[in-house]
Amino acid sequence: MTGVLEGFAVIAVVVLVGYLLGRFDVLGSGARLVLNRYVFFVAAPALLFTVIATADTAVLFSPILLVAAVSALGVALVYVLVARFVWHRSLGPITVGAMSSGYVNANNIGLPVAVYLLGNAAYTAPIILLQLMVLAPTGLVLLDAATHEGRRTVLGTVLTSLKNPLIIASVLGTVVALTRFEVPSLVLEPLKLLSGASVPLMLTAFGLSLFGARPLAAGEGRADVLLASALKSIGMPILAWTVGSFVFRMPPEQLHASVVLAGLPTAQNVLNFASRYGTGTPIARDAGLITTVAAVPVLLVVSLLLVP
Repeated sequence: MTGVLEGFAVIAVVVLVGYLLGRFDVLGSGARLVLNRYVFFVAAPALLFTVIATADTAVLFSPILLVAAVSALGVALVYVLVARFVWHRSLGPITVGAMSSGYVNANNIGLPVAVYLLGNAAYTAPIILLQLMVLAPTGLVLLDAATHEGRRTVLGTVLTSLKNPLIIASVLGTVVALTRFEVPSLVLEPLKLLSGASVPLMLTAFGLSLFGARPLAAGEGRADVLLASALKSIGMPILAWTVGSFVFRMPPEQLHASVVLAGLPTAQNVLNFASRYGTGTPIARDAGLITTVAAVPVLLVVSLLLVP
């Protein structure tokens, strides 16, 4: 339980710093945009490459990966069906809402939780691989299509998205991990140094976005936020438990890990993507906040019920 509380306490402090920077206008009006762009083009790609390139491939392709894929895609599909056919939302907000429902914070919250609650940081590796190699590229392709609608062909959209630095870093990291190529320290060490800025800058930008914003404000997708938050915090852990127990019949330790990871909050990457493409930002921001607060009791309950 200490790992859950410690992980969230660290995050809360950094987010509070970002909020105070915004509250007192220390960095100026364009600070959030600059931070998001730096993370998107420099720090996050460096982080993704170093994490995936050094991961154990046996852990990367464990059954946890399959449970994570089914649970993430399952809740995302529920969101898409409701948002499209009930609320008649456009592609941009639908994509952001779907990612808010199933894209978990596997790095800055998942890693400390995996270390202190599950006893093995490697449990997060399959989730990171799934999100970086499947969910993030898919979401980025759709966001690119939504923000350039009518100006690009499908092929043009795909080719442009493949130039995305996050996707490039993920592909290169996977190639390195599979081939076991030893990256020269002259290359790897600067990337590690750059990657260290990713999480704090993401959280600082998140804190900046909270100043002056009213969570669940009317006209900012309140229903979308509530649905995405409920699917993320409640629906995804339940689906992970169901699939892990009755479909894959996972041993207790892996089942516990899978459900805990499914209970992690919405990743700040979703807000970073939404801000980069200028669509669905209130959904990503508010869902990130609500699911982060809800994750503490959710993870405590999951651990009490399923700990081996």
